[in-house]
Amino acid sequence: MTTVASRMTPHAEAPPVARRLGLSARLILLTTLFMMIAEVLIYVPSLANFRAAWIRNRVMGAQMIALALSAAPPGERPEELEEKLLAAVKGAQAIGVRGQGTQWLLATGAEVPPVPERHIDLRQPPWYGRIRGALRTLLMPLPRTTRIVAPGPPGAPGMDWVEILLDERPLREAMLAFTRQFLAVSLAVSGITSALLYLALHLLVVRPVRRLAANVTDFARNPEDASRIIRTSGRTDEIGAAEEALARMETALANELRQKRRLADLGLAVSKINHELRNMLTTAQLLSDRLGDVDDPAVQKVAPRLVGTLARAVDYCGATLAYGRASERPPQRRMVPVKSVLADQLDLTRLGGGHPIAVLDETPGDLMVDADPDQLGRVLLNLIRNAVEALARAKTPEARIAVRGVRSGGVVRLWVADNGPGVPDRVKDRLFSAFQASERSGGTGLGLPIAEELVRLHGGSIVLEDAPAGACFCITIPDRPAR
Repeated sequence: MTTVASRMTPHAEAPPVARRLGLSARLILLTTLFMMIAEVLIYVPSLANFRAAWIRNRVMGAQMIALALSAAPPGERPEELEEKLLAAVKGAQAIGVRGQGTQWLLATGAEVPPVPERHIDLRQPPWYGRIRGALRTLLMPLPRTTRIVAPGPPGAPGMDWVEILLDERPLREAMLAFTRQFLAVSLAVSGITSALLYLALHLLVVRPVRRLAANVTDFARNPEDASRIIRTSGRTDEIGAAEEALARMETALANELRQKRRLADLGLAVSKINHELRNMLTTAQLLSDRLGDVDDPAVQKVAPRLVGTLARAVDYCGATLAYGRASERPPQRRMVPVKSVLADQLDLTRLGGGHPIAVLDETPGDLMVDADPDQLGRVLLNLIRNAVEALARAKTPEARIAVRGVRSGGVVRLWVADNGPGVPDRVKDRLFSAFQASERSGGTGLGLPIAEELVRLHGGSIVLEDAPAGACFCITIPDRPAR
């Protein structure tokens, strides 16, 4: 015990593994990231529209000034009025008008207008040009003068377009102020939206998922405890479906583990009983050997059969113990006639309790199978005995069992079919499960699992095939690969 405890202590005291970001932390990070991406996608077009509106306001002011000044003769326009009108268009350095092949300057703050370094044409502005221009105004070095060309004022057919020379620094200042306001509003909206979204997802997704994970962890500590099975919340969404599926799985697993434990206890008891029974049968086998010395002809006729039956009983006990140990001996394979293996099983009709049952050997006389004759005999014994008992219980009229066989290349197929009631649907899924497929009172349910294991040791398979009446089992045994 000391050694076991010392081995288990390091595992029990192992330091906990550092946890990474939990689902809630990842959720809030992803929510914040997605909100920021959304805000950026909204901010860039909004900034472009703000810049376009700012420029459009200046253009409208220039158009109004152009209309006002063009109504008066050039010599009668006071310079103070021109300067005041020009100052009303913030950032404007000069305003000009073109039309009917002529060009004239309406207002200027200097004697000679500066040479523009950047040109903006608003007559046919593409949408992507607005975004590009907004980013250029906000991020690139500003020119000293920018020339803006816009359509002429409405109601003035002599003015084709209006030109404005302006400084973009007021525009940048306005865009920066817009950016600060947008950032403040975006942070507030993002914070509120992220908090609400996080709260909703936490209540609807994260907390139920945590409940599922906690239940799985708790159930794993003692799967046989029915009180640890999750209680469904009654939700109709995917979380509710997961809870119901988990509840079904835990219920089935708990029942299966309890049954396995009971079967393990039963198997231990059967192994002990089987061990003692084998000793008794061995003693009976030794005593039956003395019957060979009796001169009675009837005894001489029965004695070999009795000895063979006891030998098979001893071997069967040993096979049952081997099944309990989950280990069958490897098959001692050789080419044997199927008829010789089947001949020892044809007298099983006596198990029918007097009910007439015919066992028909329809295998070809030259059919050879590469198999262990003893193990193949046990397989046929289990199938024929099950068929005889089913026919006898159902009292099937004209009851018969047919054994057919055929070789196809390197594969031999044997069919054991009867015209009885067939296999109930409720046991088909567990037909080859130990202790679970027996339908008769007192049956152990080991026959078919043992037969399936023996056939599998030969590299073959045994399956229940569909039949119009009764049950039909197909045994497939391939030849050993050539060395």
